[in-house]
Amino acid sequence: MWLKLFFLLLYFLVLFVLARIFEAAVWYETGIVATQLVDPVTLSYKKLKTILECRGLGYSGLAEKRDVSELVEKSGELTQGELYSAIKKVDEQSEAGDSSSTHFSGEMHFYELVEDTKDGIWLVQVIAQDREALLSHSNWRKMVQKVSQFGIRTGTFNCSNDYRSCIKRGWQRSTLIMSVPQTSASKGTVMLKEYRGPRIETEHIFRWMTSHVAHRIKTLRRSEQLEKEWRADPVHPVKMFLFAHLSQPPAFFSSLSVKFTGRIEFIFVDVRHWDNHSSLSEIGVTQWPAYILKMPEGIYRYGNSTGEFLSLSAMDTFLRSVQPEVNDLFVLSLVLINLLAWMDLFITQGATVKRFVVLIRTLGTYNSILLVSWLPVLALLQLPYLDSLYGYSLKLLRYADTTTLASLVRADWTFYSSHPALFLSTYLAHGLLVDYFEKKRRCGDRSQDDSTSNLEWLASLWDWYTSYLLHPIAALQHFPSDFSDWEEDPNLLFERLAFPDLWLRPLVNMDYIKALPTWRLQAAGDAGVKQDGQTEQDTPPSSPAADRLLRDSCPLTTEGACVWSAWPSDMLRCSECVVCLENLLKEDLLMGLPCGHAFHQQCIVVWLSAGRHCCPVCRWPSYKKKKLRATANGGEE
Repeated sequence: MWLKLFFLLLYFLVLFVLARIFEAAVWYETGIVATQLVDPVTLSYKKLKTILECRGLGYSGLAEKRDVSELVEKSGELTQGELYSAIKKVDEQSEAGDSSSTHFSGEMHFYELVEDTKDGIWLVQVIAQDREALLSHSNWRKMVQKVSQFGIRTGTFNCSNDYRSCIKRGWQRSTLIMSVPQTSASKGTVMLKEYRGPRIETEHIFRWMTSHVAHRIKTLRRSEQLEKEWRADPVHPVKMFLFAHLSQPPAFFSSLSVKFTGRIEFIFVDVRHWDNHSSLSEIGVTQWPAYILKMPEGIYRYGNSTGEFLSLSAMDTFLRSVQPEVNDLFVLSLVLINLLAWMDLFITQGATVKRFVVLIRTLGTYNSILLVSWLPVLALLQLPYLDSLYGYSLKLLRYADTTTLASLVRADWTFYSSHPALFLSTYLAHGLLVDYFEKKRRCGDRSQDDSTSNLEWLASLWDWYTSYLLHPIAALQHFPSDFSDWEEDPNLLFERLAFPDLWLRPLVNMDYIKALPTWRLQAAGDAGVKQDGQTEQDTPPSSPAADRLLRDSCPLTTEGACVWSAWPSDMLRCSECVVCLENLLKEDLLMGLPCGHAFHQQCIVVWLSAGRHCCPVCRWPSYKKKKLRATANGGEE
């Protein structure tokens, strides 16, 4: 566990260093850094429109380049990183098309996604029965691409699928419906707005949408209103202010107010006709547009650090790190725990199949533990006594996330999440290096499991699995499982499945019988024969009761005593085989079990082969070792 955690932290460090190398390489080749400001006048008309579309500002009626560049300046400073991200996002959306749009199957489907969720904005094109759609396929595709970058979801409701629902809602002609939460409370009421504009163009429809969403944000036009909202508010301790010379906030700012409903309050300050500019200087606003996050710990000016662009994704990442919810922390922990589990694929040595089996087991174990661990956390967060602890935790998190290092981490997160191929390739390269060093480290003490092939490991896995499936208790015992007896006699498995009585017998690999000790009972003339380096003088003394029993039953006696020179020292002395109930005679081949009891070799093999893997005397498992202890009279038990 700790080894995988070390390698994962090392991988994150490699990603951080690699991102700095990329920045240095770009600066060396072009002399441009991501935070460098760009003069909008130097950009082409097409690039300026791209910036306005990503920020969510309408530019219809602005035919000249000068007017468009002025609108870009009024909405915020433009950096090289934002320009690059905007162009890349437009290219990706043009390739994706309208594949993200939802096709509603009926009333319940529409209600569950649009009206019941209450946490997002929807644009739905309603197609009346036997009518054409309001927007053509090409225009609808452009509309989907335009609004999807602001987190607005789209869908199509065909009244031919549910005509009664359309009649009930009054959708008797093709139209566009927008769904947006009406209040600033979490899970508030959802209102449906129908587009009734005279012009059916994407730009006019988008302006209609942004104007409705902007009504959810508080708009301040006087200094008295700003003074009231700037005061400490225990209900909304975190507020996001936008000071700008605009008629309404950009669409990305309005969309974020919906995503962070109940966590962060968004306020738009219109400074076009501001009456008291000294009130702005008192709170630290000297130029606009300015995006300021007001917290109980102080204010933070957004846009001055690395990766803080004026876009939905960049500001969303920033606000989620400053004021996260439980779901954000759960998703982050889920990503980290799965990255940690995948390290097992490279740390585990041996057959390829073994690596993937261990990986699947680790993924299941780690995710199960994660889910179970989150249950008490969620229960504790519901307790009112922990509100102060939760508040202090958020305070520490805000202190940490407003540092320069945190901004670099957020920028790297945005960069690697927008380049998944680079992220996966670096993770694979790091894993291969871990695999190489693990092989070098284990070179001296390579075990047998590391050198087994795929087929050998699969055979051992099948042997273990069938044993565990049929007899879980017996399968958990420590017995050899290198070979499978199913290959020799596959009918044994079907026999056990057909007869439930056989299921009660432990399913054990039969190869352990070959390792049981065997010896021959010696006569008086063979008293000097050694067994495993033992002489007659090393033979442990017997008890008087056992000698009397042997004198009566054992025919191999000399001067009134039985010969024990060839008897193993760890075996209990006996004169009779309890399986066949016959006396032990000269030259009989004997076999001992781990418990210390001895029998005729042929008798005990037949006993064990029948599936009774235990001692006939004491019922100790015949495949499990037992530590013998000496008795007071010199014998063992």
